[in-house]
Amino acid sequence: MTTTDGVRWLSSGELAAWRSFSLMLARLPAALEEQLQREGGLNFVEYHVLAGLSDAPDRTMRMSGLAVLVNSELSRLSHLMRRLEKRGLVRREPDPCDGRFTNAILTDEGYAHLVKLAPGHVATVRKLVIDALDESRLDSLHQCSEDILQAIDACDAE
Repeated sequence: MTTTDGVRWLSSGELAAWRSFSLMLARLPAALEEQLQREGGLNFVEYHVLAGLSDAPDRTMRMSGLAVLVNSELSRLSHLMRRLEKRGLVRREPDPCDGRFTNAILTDEGYAHLVKLAPGHVATVRKLVIDALDESRLDSLHQCSEDILQAIDACDAE
């Protein structure tokens, strides 16, 4: 609905969808993080750092690539890595191919911690998201998520 001021205001249906989506965006990470904190003392982003490194070749990734993967600024990621290093879960080393870069490396201890936490995390994801939707709605969620990510990428490119 466009008004005389040229703003495309949300219809009542659009507003209801937006409010529900916004509430889910706020509550889902907190619900997922509660399990991660309780079982492993990690927050949501810390878990995804470990998971991202576990999927990388040799469990190693440049800090800049890891920052993109977990949607974090490099300075914020450096602070997070420092906390994980103190716990022995990761380490950082200069990139042997180009010393201007720093690699993040998942330690054996970090991998073991991730392996311990993963079943509970997957169970929580399944309970809160996967099992809450039938196959058709899950496919729709996937497609909607991809569409929104493409819209975000298009805005970032402008």
